Amino acid sequence: MIVCKSPLELEKMRRAGLLVWELLQELKSLAKPAISTYDLEEVAAARIAQRGARPAFKGLYNYPCVLCTSINEEIVHGIPSRKRILREGDLLKIDVGVEMEGYYSDSAVTVPVGKVRPELQQLARVTEEALFAGIEHVRPGGHLGDVSAAVQQHVESHGYSVVRDFVGHGIGTRLHEDPKVPNYGTPGRGPRLKEGMVLAIEPMVNAGKPESRILEDRWTAVTEDGSPSAHFEHCVVVTDNGPWILTKP
Repeated sequence: MIVCKSPLELEKMRRAGLLVWELLQELKSLAKPAISTYDLEEVAAARIAQRGARPAFKGLYNYPCVLCTSINEEIVHGIPSRKRILREGDLLKIDVGVEMEGYYSDSAVTVPVGKVRPELQQLARVTEEALFAGIEHVRPGGHLGDVSAAVQQHVESHGYSVVRDFVGHGIGTRLHEDPKVPNYGTPGRGPRLKEGMVLAIEPMVNAGKPESRILEDRWTAVTEDGSPSAHFEHCVVVTDNGPWILTKP
């Protein structure tokens, strides 16, 4: 069941969304060569606690950490580790969620570590553009397929592929609510968008083929062909005034 949120609920989600945005800005500035992904984890855990919030990921399905930190060919769900040291030229994906006042927010960015190759810069740029192409279709009366198709069209027009094994989701009093939000689809298909719906839209885009596999840690998803991957995510409300991004000022 898709739950539409009231203005009061959306204000609570907005506060959670802005905390997530602030966290990601700080983590992006810290993501330098020689830093471990666990260094980022510790900063995020401290900031969330200082704000009286709760990490959304830690403990969910027994996930062990506050952040997901995925590098290069890792798509999503990379586990922070003291042994995982960032290197010049890495493409780092940081995904974080929080719960405040009973409501969740979730966002992700792709961060170049130092100077990265031009083709990686383009992969990240196109992935973020695809996110905003989808967001443009978050309007009352449209269909979820309009959002999904816009993401897919932008990605594939640049010769990249959309990951199909993982999708976005609704969000509210739970991190994962209905509907599922694929990054591929057909315009005019799927649930009709109504005011108050909140969608976590998150393109995961591979430079090579779309297939993925899970590593032995049972969490980290990597590209099957070893190609690099990028990931961006925002929580977006359907409103009569157009899309409202909760995870961005």
